[in-house]
Amino acid sequence: MKNTVFLIVSALVLTIASQCGSNKTVSENLVYNLEYKNSDYKIEQVEVKDVHINDKFWLPIIQNVQKKTIAYAIGKCNQEGRFDNFLIAGNVKQGTVRGQMPFDDSDVYKIIEGASNSLISSPNKELESLVDSLVTIIKIGQEKDGYLTTWRTINPAKPPAPWVKVDKGVRWEYMNMSHEEYNAGHLYEAAVVHYKATGKRNLLDIAIKNADLFVKTFGDGEGKILAVPGHQIIETGLIKLYGVTGNKNYLTLSKFFLDHRGDSRKKENFGAYAQDSIPVIQQREAVGHAVRAVYMYAGMTDIVAIYHNKDYHEATDGIWDNMVNKKMYVTGGIGARHDGEAFGKNYELPNLNAYNETCAAIGNIYWNQRMFNLSGDNKYIDVIEKTLYNAVISGISLSGTEFFYPNPLESDGNYKFNRGSCTRQSWFDCSCCPTNLIRFIPSIPNLIYAHDKKNVFVNLFLGSEANVLINGNKVKIAQETEYPVNSKVIITINADKSSQFSLKIRIPSWARNEVLPGNLYSYQVKNQSSFDLKINGTKVSPLVKEGYIILDKKWSSKDVIELNLPMNVQTIATNKLVKENLSKTAISYGPFIYAVEEIDNKSNFDLLKIDRASQFKVTYQPNLLKGINVINFNTGNESFTAIPYYAWANRGVNKMKVWIPNK
Repeated sequence: MKNTVFLIVSALVLTIASQCGSNKTVSENLVYNLEYKNSDYKIEQVEVKDVHINDKFWLPIIQNVQKKTIAYAIGKCNQEGRFDNFLIAGNVKQGTVRGQMPFDDSDVYKIIEGASNSLISSPNKELESLVDSLVTIIKIGQEKDGYLTTWRTINPAKPPAPWVKVDKGVRWEYMNMSHEEYNAGHLYEAAVVHYKATGKRNLLDIAIKNADLFVKTFGDGEGKILAVPGHQIIETGLIKLYGVTGNKNYLTLSKFFLDHRGDSRKKENFGAYAQDSIPVIQQREAVGHAVRAVYMYAGMTDIVAIYHNKDYHEATDGIWDNMVNKKMYVTGGIGARHDGEAFGKNYELPNLNAYNETCAAIGNIYWNQRMFNLSGDNKYIDVIEKTLYNAVISGISLSGTEFFYPNPLESDGNYKFNRGSCTRQSWFDCSCCPTNLIRFIPSIPNLIYAHDKKNVFVNLFLGSEANVLINGNKVKIAQETEYPVNSKVIITINADKSSQFSLKIRIPSWARNEVLPGNLYSYQVKNQSSFDLKINGTKVSPLVKEGYIILDKKWSSKDVIELNLPMNVQTIATNKLVKENLSKTAISYGPFIYAVEEIDNKSNFDLLKIDRASQFKVTYQPNLLKGINVINFNTGNESFTAIPYYAWANRGVNKMKVWIPNK
């Protein structure tokens, strides 16, 4: 990384680490499974290491995070004492807890996870050395028995946030808010990715030592604590550790934590806010804190895959149906309420004060990816695509250094929805969203392709090359496309030898006249056009089933598939039970939801109306907001301009609307 800020921060952290000790591992005799695969799922994603992205839309976003956002976040973490806390906990440095959140440790872990995924796709010795230094600092803060939550080690009786209750000032108190398990979950997630990226066990050893303490501490046995995490994610983290180590104790503990939510025998019950009011197998509605919820649902889906648990399966299916039919925004955002950062009631979807936390959108993708891997149903990819192009990347500025915590669908320019601001902020005291974006965005290559024993799935359209092993044969798949600017996709198949398999190319929901799965949103006018498909220059009419083009044939070297999808401006209506959107219309183009921003409509923003007679014109503007398709439309004597929702608020404080009043 030839980035001045990065180099400065790197030097600073390396200096700190060198003063604290070496980064040698303690378990050099152990050998773990470097090629981590969760074989319990029906379908496997093609991993980051096997996908090379050259996409004109996504590559700049990923590179911006790699080259700028990671260094920026490390600088902020250093400035706000995230690293100091590990050093103070390890008695290397004097002081009291720095920061305001009990989960500040997790920011460091998420940065490492994002940096590690970056190392997989773009090896970088400077970044790898920096990560080693961060791992050294983390190790210093770990207690001898494996415990690792710095604020509690430094002063267990004085949490950094006033809303974390303290009684005796000991470990595991008030687990609903202590975030000890949340910190651990992000540690495990980061450790597995770091190990996959580097082959080094330095962070993995720290995670295993911590996980072994959890196994020893929690459970049904004598002397163990019957409790569950307040903020879920340790469940998926433990399962990933199980996948690498083969230690079934981690899997058992993950299921224990899930099985005992809503258990009246616990001394603490955290209620619906933490999805702890009834047992998980009885849950059918998405409730409570949205981030906690989708992380838990992801863990439940892992349990379905591993144990083939019917009760868990019925629960995840029921919750998902409730969410997409009654509680999801048209952008893929979830979590309507600022109060509790939570899901609202059915059909409660406000726009101006919508919450839609960036972390919740990311967690929703993690969950839907698992649901797809379990079933192969394209509806889950529909949710992923809509969320990815709208609710996720809206959370980060085009500069890569400003962030949304909530993502509303309307702004009046006065309501300070973003933790005291009407636009993106450079950082937050609660910095979970910026670091979660760092964690997630470099992993996007993992979303594009998937396979099982007989099928290769092309789920997202991104310029890329992927290596897939199917039926013992190596197959290279390449995509050439300018999607989402236009909808032409060229797919080239190169097989080592003639290979029989089904290539399943997803038809996006917008090209099937579906906004999202379910009946919450609908297009006002159905697109009458269909896709065109050519194989090696010859037009074909392929089998289409369950939203996929299915091409089952013996593939040879350089078979070329050309796909043209019908991308037109489409207008959207909401289910009438969503009172907020009665007599309102949203605009979409391909996977993008559009917004009307005041800066483009200074003279008439407050006159904004739309009707079915409105004519739409799409123009690509390469110099606006790093290149976007702009939509112009007329209503009566007024002309308006709309931009992709994700790009709003990059030009200062502005009024904005996604849902436009009907004329």
